[in-house]
Amino acid sequence: QECIKPVKVEKKPGKAAAKIRIEADGSYFQINQDGAAQKLEKAKITLNDCLACSGCITSAESVLITQQSHEELCKTLASNRAAAPSGQKLVVVSVSPQSRASLAARCKMGVLETAKKLTAFLKSLGKCVHYVFDTTFSRNFSLVESQREFVKRFRKQAEDKKALPMLASACPGWICYAEKTHGSFIIPYISTAKSPQQVMGSLVKGYFAEQQRLTPDQIYHVTVMPCYDKKLEASRPDFFNQEYQTRDVDCVITTGEVLKLLEQEGVSLSDVDPAPLDTM
Repeated sequence: QECIKPVKVEKKPGKAAAKIRIEADGSYFQINQDGAAQKLEKAKITLNDCLACSGCITSAESVLITQQSHEELCKTLASNRAAAPSGQKLVVVSVSPQSRASLAARCKMGVLETAKKLTAFLKSLGKCVHYVFDTTFSRNFSLVESQREFVKRFRKQAEDKKALPMLASACPGWICYAEKTHGSFIIPYISTAKSPQQVMGSLVKGYFAEQQRLTPDQIYHVTVMPCYDKKLEASRPDFFNQEYQTRDVDCVITTGEVLKLLEQEGVSLSDVDPAPLDTM
């Protein structure tokens, strides 16, 4: 699939509307009133413009998220290991329950067994992954915050016409779609609670960093998620710490990319010796 943002047509004052013709090869032409055809350029697209289906991210080099891939993770782990002790970062990986369940089904193992073996495998990468957390409890945080927000909105619906309905979604693709297609009309109705991934980002770079007596930029936080959209969510400016110049989530890899890492390392997850699960 080609990731092409709809063509951008520059409007000229005093000109009547022109027709757009799409050729068999997918190119766009503007047909002027005099019948002349003018080829239109494809508009440029940025990371935050993209709704990110897995097809466009894997096939279009122009929007390939190089900072959000298993290759980049391997490079970062290698450079972190080679750095002087004072310059090394604490590496934390947070795994979603969906990814864990998918890997369990793929490897025909129980979910708990998969979690322990995955923990051991991830910690073997570059021998510098220090903690592997489960994001289930951050999902509970997100749910509790959503409940609190709903109760607050429900109680003020008489005085605020935009209090209800409250729309809630942890899907970055849906949020981006709603923002771009309905804008200011729908935004007041969207829940302000962070998604489980970003709650985990706040916990790791905030609460856990304080526990370890580190600043947020001294932690490299990776998440394992089921969807490519999560890469875009992590890249949003909303989740960037200006003071420490670091993101809540530095790198997102998908379940499929974990399988690629296993293949790259020549490892079968079922053969990995289990490791104890980490808790925050």
